[in-house]
Amino acid sequence: MKGMKKGLAQYGDAGFSLFLRKAFIKAMGYSDDALDRPIVGITDTYSSYNACHRNVPELIDAIKRGVMLAGGLPIDFPIISIHESFSHPTSMFLRNLMAMAAEEMIRAQPMDAVVLIGGCDKTVPALLMGAASADVPAILTVTGPMITGSHKGERLGACTDCRRLWGKHRAGQIDQAEIDEINDQLAPGPGTCMVMGTASTMALCAEALGMMLPGGACIPAVHADRLRHGEATGARAVAMAKEDLRPSKIMTKEAFDNALRVLQAIGGSTNGLIHLAAMAGRLGIDIDYAAFDRMGVETPVLVDLKPSGQHYMEDLHKAGGLGPILREIEADLNTQCLTVTGGTLASTIPRTRPGWKQDVVRPVSDPIHKGGGLRVLRGNLAPNGALIKQAAATKRLLKHEGRAVVFKSLADMADRIDSPDLDVTADDVLVLQNAGPKGAPGMPEAGYLPIPKKLAVAGVTDMVRLSDARMSGTAFGTIVLHISPECADGGPLALVRDGDRIALDVEAGMIELRVDAATLAERRKGWSAPVRPARGYYGLYFDEVLQAEHGCDFNFLRREPLAGRGRSGV
Repeated sequence: MKGMKKGLAQYGDAGFSLFLRKAFIKAMGYSDDALDRPIVGITDTYSSYNACHRNVPELIDAIKRGVMLAGGLPIDFPIISIHESFSHPTSMFLRNLMAMAAEEMIRAQPMDAVVLIGGCDKTVPALLMGAASADVPAILTVTGPMITGSHKGERLGACTDCRRLWGKHRAGQIDQAEIDEINDQLAPGPGTCMVMGTASTMALCAEALGMMLPGGACIPAVHADRLRHGEATGARAVAMAKEDLRPSKIMTKEAFDNALRVLQAIGGSTNGLIHLAAMAGRLGIDIDYAAFDRMGVETPVLVDLKPSGQHYMEDLHKAGGLGPILREIEADLNTQCLTVTGGTLASTIPRTRPGWKQDVVRPVSDPIHKGGGLRVLRGNLAPNGALIKQAAATKRLLKHEGRAVVFKSLADMADRIDSPDLDVTADDVLVLQNAGPKGAPGMPEAGYLPIPKKLAVAGVTDMVRLSDARMSGTAFGTIVLHISPECADGGPLALVRDGDRIALDVEAGMIELRVDAATLAERRKGWSAPVRPARGYYGLYFDEVLQAEHGCDFNFLRREPLAGRGRSGV
């Protein structure tokens, strides 16, 4: 069934169901001629809490224009809006809820295709997860990055500069009056963080995956090109409906490999791997972490963008966006993958903006970092793996052994991190426990443990830090993340104590707890699992959420649930 006849409400009489549906939709002012056209749903992810999506209303207008110019009927519908700074306890806790909402609303309402409007970090993966499960023709566009601000002649952008300057404030180098002035300049307009944070990472990876029209990932939110891209997206959605071009035809294993290689080449957020794993799981595809690690060896970081470099997303847009990146690594891509254009990636790359001399995207022969942006770590502390953004780490700390200084929870860290009595030196390893998917809950971006105040004041800017938490893609430092299994799932991280020796060797892909097996076995006797929440979404989340290597998705939402995990895997 197509159009208004698709997915009728069940009244026991299909004819009456259609009659009733048309009666109510006509109350919106539609004519019979309009209702006979291909219907394109448009997700409305705006809310007054979400500055990253401030431009969504005008973006919807542009998409509608494109749909109508192509002979379709656009119908926008609301969906959950998630913003990083306005999501308690964390946006990751709500990502799967947004994915469920997207899937069910796409399935429940009549639409022949859907335009997904993403932006702030978790919205792009949530929408693509839901669209993959619903498997209705779908195309993504994003709100686009913010333009930069300025303070005393220095260019500023959320949120790498947020963290850098807040660190200086904590160290007493910037007073309260100046940090308040800076606060006014870090996010000067609508759009997502203008560094290589998770939003920028996911936009670029989604374009590489084939789910966005070429050139769309980097256009600033305030540019007219952003609206023109929206119009083109709306028009293409009508054609996709006629072609029945579904996500399952585009989001293949080979396409995910392309997105993963781009993730390495751009020095993307560690969150990118979690989100791609979750999206792939909706299609019955498991990410090969060993293969991803090899991609890092083969694919250097080419994009000179904060936090791994110096530039901002508007500079990458001016340099040609994803196009020059794809051209540099084309030999390693699966170029026969289908994209939302209806053609292959091979046919798309030549149509991207031509290259010219610039210093934002480096050639493979002269990268900003060799060995890939991300590295997978393993060892007795992370049997199922951990991750480090080596391109944003301090080189001298990439091989390090130190004494553990352990915080048992987020609350414990907040209580003691700035205490003058904290027993800590710059050579120690800061350890945060119980901040994973179940433990926090929601795997917050708390992996960027602050430098203890007494060390920050003394001039220390980086230390080895590790946890089962995540880190914002805007953050930097020698930080080991996503340690799996997490503490709340019985992982070895829960057994670390103050004074233990921990060894990190990024080149060797190793993170090791230097404690003998007998001691760890004795400590395990004192470990107990957290208590299950009593009700609601939190209870569902606790029962079904998977570990980082499976994208922290709900087990029952995967195409092939894992045996022995959650209620759906019993």
